[in-house]
Formats: sequence, C-alpha cells, structure tokens
Amino acid sequence: MTDPTLRLAVLDCDGTIVDSQTTIVNSITEAFALNNFEPPKSDRVRRIVGLHLTDAIEVLLGRSDRHLINSLVATYKEVVANYPTDGSGEDPLYPHAKETIETLDAGGWLLGVATGKSKMGLRMILDHYELHHHFSTTQTSDNGPGKPAPEMLYQAMFATGVEPDNTVMIGDTTYDIEMAINAGTRAIGVSWGYHTEEELNSAGANMIIHSYTELEDALNYLVSK
Repeated sequence: MTDPTLRLAVLDCDGTIVDSQTTIVNSITEAFALNNFEPPKSDRVRRIVGLHLTDAIEVLLGRSDRHLINSLVATYKEVVANYPTDGSGEDPLYPHAKETIETLDAGGWLLGVATGKSKMGLRMILDHYELHHHFSTTQTSDNGPGKPAPEMLYQAMFATGVEPDNTVMIGDTTYDIEMAINAGTRAIGVSWGYHTEEELNSAGANMIIHSYTELEDALNYLVSK
C-alpha cells in the first residue's frame, strides 16, 4: 500500500552521482582488447553508460552473438574487479552531490538509486563516499531488466510505498528519462553527464538542472504540481 505523503527521489549513479567515464571507458577498452576485438571509441562508450551491461556490450559489439557478448561481459567484470584500489581508479563525486543527498535525506525525502551498475559496484561507490545509509532502496542491473524498462522504478516505489506522482527519477541519459516515463513518474535530467540537454528534453524530461544546488528546489516544484 502506498502512502500519499511520502516523496521519493531516485538517482542514477554513473554520470549523475559520480563521473565514472574513465573507469568505464578503460575497462571496456581492455575487455575488448583481451577478446581480440578493436576497442570502441570513447564517445561510443559514453553513449551506452546507463544501459544494462549485456545490452551495452551488444550495442558496442554491433551483433547479437550471445557467446561473444557473454565472453566480453565476463571479461569486463574481471577487469573492473581488478581496477586500482589505491585511489587512482576512484570515480569522483560531482560537485555538491554529497551535501545535496544529505540535505534531501534530512528534509524528509526518501532516496533511491536505479543504475546499470552491479550491486557490488554500487555498494563500493556508496560505501567509499559514506552515502549508503542515506538510501532507502537501491536497484541495480542484478535485479532484472535494465533501463529504459520501468522495473527498477517499480521496485523502488514498491519498496518505499511511494506513489508514481510523488516519485522523481534523476539522471543524465535518455535511458533514465525513458524509464521514468515508462514507470509513470516525473523525470529530471542533469546536464553534467553523458547525454546532451537537447536529448534529455527530447526524451521527455520534466526539467533540466545544471548543478546539484538546483535539485532540491526542482524536486519540490515537481511534486507540488
């Protein structure tokens, strides 16, 4: 049963909370090279950030060969698991991300994450920045269909008891916006990630913000409409 007084803000991770493009591009490049494929260009890799890993690899490979896709996925996971842990492989938080997350939590917003990352990958990020305790629900690619399918948002709303009208998805890609539309929620696009403002608007974003300092006001405006 939902509670009409509750409000839920669900954030994407890569390109929204942290700038993970260096980790992802380097890991994809190495995975393709280890499987004797020409690595895709960096711009192509950034375009698929946010998709389920299997879907992303298929797009980059350009064919639906399950054996090759599974091999590349397995190699990518091995590469990421061995990524430097000395700080040189750290995905930086975007400016004001941590302070805004803390403010929203303290202000009564329930918080969630919906990401193409694995559960382990997300936990490493949230634990590293001491953010995990702020989130009431974390939905990852391990849970089921990836973006733009609505299942992660459905699961987040079910877990928190929040209605679609009081739920907002915040993300940097068209996949995030399309997922929100498919789930019947509102959507805020962020301009600092991997898809352009024009693309986010065309996908149906209710609003575009340019800094985390704008997020609280944007959320309050959308759920009060």
